[in-house]
Amino acid sequence: MSDAPIGVFDSGVGGLSVLREIRVALPHENLIYVADSGHAPYGDRSSEFILQRAEAIVAFFISQGVKAIVVACNTATAVAIKTLRARHSLIIVAMEPAVKPAAAITKSGVIGIMATSRTLASDSFSRLAEQHGQGVRILLQACPGLVEQVEKGDLSGAQTETLISGYVTTLRDQGADTLVLGCTHYPFLSPIIQKVAGPGMAVIDPSAAVARELHRRLIAANIVAASRQPGTEQFWTSGMPTQVAPVLMQLWGKCVEVCTLPPVYSESIE
Repeated sequence: MSDAPIGVFDSGVGGLSVLREIRVALPHENLIYVADSGHAPYGDRSSEFILQRAEAIVAFFISQGVKAIVVACNTATAVAIKTLRARHSLIIVAMEPAVKPAAAITKSGVIGIMATSRTLASDSFSRLAEQHGQGVRILLQACPGLVEQVEKGDLSGAQTETLISGYVTTLRDQGADTLVLGCTHYPFLSPIIQKVAGPGMAVIDPSAAVARELHRRLIAANIVAASRQPGTEQFWTSGMPTQVAPVLMQLWGKCVEVCTLPPVYSESIE
């Protein structure tokens, strides 16, 4: 199993922010990334729909012989992670908004969580906030439109900056001095988020922590890649590769081939 690949998926291209940290932490691992762009964004989808998509992509990864899976999507984690872990014995590493580290570093005692409405409304987020948010005020900021801007590759245009300005200013004006990026798409917008927030605002991206947790789990299971050769990446999508590939390459930073997810794994219940 040590030379088997690792599967990573997101509702679209946002999970590449996690994939790049995994590549840095685990340079010899072979990676398979699925952008479920044909069904993005997940933020306003039903729980049943999100769970069905997560199960279909996990089934695809199993067909590819993966040794571990990373759910590089906060919304899919919030909705599906408990079921996925109950049904599958593979290592499954997931995302969660970084409430604990934010609560540890805030000086004002106010932290802002930028995420999709589905993530913020989930029971798992409520439990997370209750567990790690004692003694701080947690401001919830749903950010409709940001996922779509990243999916289009518009990381710095006027519309993107207007959206970010509205969301970040609202949190800053309520006293937040720490922002948590609770969606894997948002790290690609960090330059504008930080510019709007100002130098006194800490912005937390949990992607590197997820990569470290994956590394730890692989070591514990004794299935770290034995090869010393550079790892490979495969990219798949349920969307149109001609539309997804340019944005994926923009975010990944090099030319890659994007393949179409087989129909059995790309069809949805809606």
